[in-house]
Amino acid sequence: MLKAYKTEIFPTPEQKQIIHKTIGVCRFIYNFYLAYSKKIYEKEKKYVSGYDFSKWLNNEYLPKNPEFSWIKEVSSKSVKQSIVNAQRAFKNFFEHRARFPRWKKKRNSDVKMYFVRNGETQPISCERHRIKIPTLNWVRVKEKGYIPINSETHIIKSGTVSMKAGRYYVSVLVEEPEPEKPVLNDFGIGIDLGVKEFAVCSDDRFFTNINKSARIRKLERSLKRQQRKLSRKYESLKKLPNNLKGEATRQNIRKQTLKVQRLHHRLDCIRTDYLNKVVSELVKTKPMWITLENLNIKGMMKNRHLSKVIAQQKFFQFRTKLTAKCQAYGIELRLVDRFYPSSRLCHQCGCIKSDLKLSDRIYTCSECGYTADRDFNASLNLRDCQVYQIAS
Repeated sequence: MLKAYKTEIFPTPEQKQIIHKTIGVCRFIYNFYLAYSKKIYEKEKKYVSGYDFSKWLNNEYLPKNPEFSWIKEVSSKSVKQSIVNAQRAFKNFFEHRARFPRWKKKRNSDVKMYFVRNGETQPISCERHRIKIPTLNWVRVKEKGYIPINSETHIIKSGTVSMKAGRYYVSVLVEEPEPEKPVLNDFGIGIDLGVKEFAVCSDDRFFTNINKSARIRKLERSLKRQQRKLSRKYESLKKLPNNLKGEATRQNIRKQTLKVQRLHHRLDCIRTDYLNKVVSELVKTKPMWITLENLNIKGMMKNRHLSKVIAQQKFFQFRTKLTAKCQAYGIELRLVDRFYPSSRLCHQCGCIKSDLKLSDRIYTCSECGYTADRDFNASLNLRDCQVYQIAS
């Protein structure tokens, strides 16, 4: 099986320069392919593959335009992978599966430096505290011993180097043997996701909303102040005459932008780490099945009063992580239809309470007198629901 490992790295200043240069070339090639393909299609109604574009670039364009020789100064594998990514995006648009691809911006695009092992003779070496990346040589890693060391059972096939908020990461794809799946217990878990509490489970467990914690609120207040400073710097730059808009002023804006990016990244890391811990806690009990409601996240985001709170909860990312973990453990992940009345249905007698309001946090059945927490009652109904789909 193939498994991905991602960790932070500490490159030297020379290695950072190579990373920046490679990412810049990959961004340029991605946009160049889109522009060239769009031009040819509008002119000749012809689809340009990545292979044809690569031949035209190396055999015709670069020999006639020596000022673009800096494209050849970075890893050819990264450039080819950038062409492959652009081709995939343009093909999806060409076959009406997606919109026209977005152009990669210089300061706001997730462009990566790709590397791959060169056959059996030149594998990607990895030790406990460092990894050998082609064109970069040895680079120190933050989490020592996290990436498996090369052996007969663990082989690093390929990887990418990315940069976010001034920090550098390496993600590698490792071929390793399939692990043995554990023996599961004969019970299931229903999970009701919400805003007040992140998740309420049918086994009396609940996970709080981490966005209400003092740590997150303190960082959000700091983010608000730093964003205000950045906005004022931009407003001050607009008021200056052109002869005073020097490089020093723009560097101050870049520094402040980096501060804002770091705070955003830190908040994102805290929330993602919390999701990982919740998923680990859920699968640790080894249930036979886990049931979730198939929420309409896109529709929920249209509510301007709740959109920010819902986005911070990361419901879709939680479902993605839980799906991967359930597949690894052999647990059946069930998805119940979003119109299933899990909150309005009485778990004891099956009566539906049609007048239930969002402000009613305690569910009281008018037929049998059953009383329970609203979210806990919903989790019990999700656990016992017999109409569902299997997540894939």
